[in-house]
Amino acid sequence: MSISARTYLEHIKPKLLDELSERDAQLLLAHIMGRPRAWLLAHLETPLTQPQLDSANQAFARLEAGEPLPYLLGHWEFYGLDFDITPDVLIPRPETELLVEKAIRWLNAAPERRTVADVGTGSGIIATTIATHIPGVNILATDISRAALKVAKHNAEKFKVTHRIDFLQCDLLPQHIDPLPTESHFDLICANLPYIPSNTLHGLPIFGREPTLALDGGADGLDLYRRLMLLSIDWLAPKGSILLEIEATQGIRALNMAYDLFSEATIQLHKDLAGFDRLLEIHLHE
Repeated sequence: MSISARTYLEHIKPKLLDELSERDAQLLLAHIMGRPRAWLLAHLETPLTQPQLDSANQAFARLEAGEPLPYLLGHWEFYGLDFDITPDVLIPRPETELLVEKAIRWLNAAPERRTVADVGTGSGIIATTIATHIPGVNILATDISRAALKVAKHNAEKFKVTHRIDFLQCDLLPQHIDPLPTESHFDLICANLPYIPSNTLHGLPIFGREPTLALDGGADGLDLYRRLMLLSIDWLAPKGSILLEIEATQGIRALNMAYDLFSEATIQLHKDLAGFDRLLEIHLHE
């Protein structure tokens, strides 16, 4: 005896109430049925086939065991684009849209500045979104993880911007020639690096569910940012800018670190929609 999509959703609601919102349950069931969520809501009386029922039971069991919904779906929305993801990369988060928004605004205001580095690109959401909105941009997207770069390249291909992005496996930024040719400098350096302090991370529900390599920021969460800021001194073009997403409690420490390294720069913190310190912006005067 088959059951309808409506009946199935009602059946699982009390079982997963704490782990799953009604919208998430609808997204997952629609994904299993091979339909958009809007279609599902308009066709809740559609009976589930036995293979769909089996797949739904398996998927919701994995969800109940703690596997994040975006990994089950294999994709997640960011800045109006639907990015494909795997457990090798961090799940895109709305907080990162602030960095992308600032980057796009900065590049639009300076049409002569078109070289960008996306350091620790992960799934490629920053590089691909910028390339989608700024047609003339040239981006170097780096990551230490070969598996992450594979996902990033796939997303660039999906949105047809591979001709604007070069992908490189390296630790933050590649070794540079000394002196660095002017044309090799970056006008804008963006990064959403691992920023959760190690001890804090181990106590969070996210630990073990998303790649530790993309989350662990060392003792105080700023290890990679210290290194990147030092590297940026050589890589950044005159009057260039740096945009760094930070953990909400790191604002003042990150700000002080930037002031120690960049004497001739405008440095400011930007808050996210929740009112937390989220983005460090550094703009060189010369």
